[in-house]
Amino acid sequence: MDPALVRLDRVGSTMDVLHELAQGGAPAGTAVVAAEQTGGRGSRGRSWASPRGGLWLSVLFRPTVAPGLELLSLRAGLEVGRALESLGAPPVALKWPNDLMLGDRKLGGILCEARWQGSAPGWVAVGLGLNVANEIPPPLRAVATRLTSMLPGISPEDLLAPVLAALRQVDVDAGPLTADERARFESRDWLHGRPLRGPAEGVAAGLSPDGALLVRLNAGPTTAVRAGTIELADSPPRP
Repeated sequence: MDPALVRLDRVGSTMDVLHELAQGGAPAGTAVVAAEQTGGRGSRGRSWASPRGGLWLSVLFRPTVAPGLELLSLRAGLEVGRALESLGAPPVALKWPNDLMLGDRKLGGILCEARWQGSAPGWVAVGLGLNVANEIPPPLRAVATRLTSMLPGISPEDLLAPVLAALRQVDVDAGPLTADERARFESRDWLHGRPLRGPAEGVAAGLSPDGALLVRLNAGPTTAVRAGTIELADSPPRP
């Protein structure tokens, strides 16, 4: 069965629709795209503004092993960044673990949600929220941007086919990051060399093969961080 692309106008969340399709037996590669989301979500349960003009896309993966799931958002980010640049976008940086950056502002994010069947992964929905031509809410304009600020005239429809093709080629069953993948990430690493207050106090120093963030602690040694909220040392603390 060939994977389908389901196009919707207005929906709560493309992720929720994709989970329903997966539950019904949809094959890997099935995708859902919407012109607008009323209940888009980001990491850690945060809401994600998803008005018309952005690319709101979710893609289904059916892994056969569990270890590669921790690396899926990183691998997806590498492929999306390359796809955007192939269309003329300026260099896209990646902020561990799942943000796409233009300069010092957030362009988009990647969200991975797994559903399990016992101890084995049943499927994973990978959601991409990308600001293209949509209005950025006033409270976010200091920290977020859209693609048309650098690439005037581009539309979500222009991006859909190449970005979807890029996501569909991600190998969900791949093992640790290869040397080539780590080098590709290093060339896009938005955090590298930046002083951090959290999730550990020190300086960001790249990735380990299992996708953990390496932080050179102020006390000297380097530690691997696998979860937590990024807080830059030169930014105000979160309330």
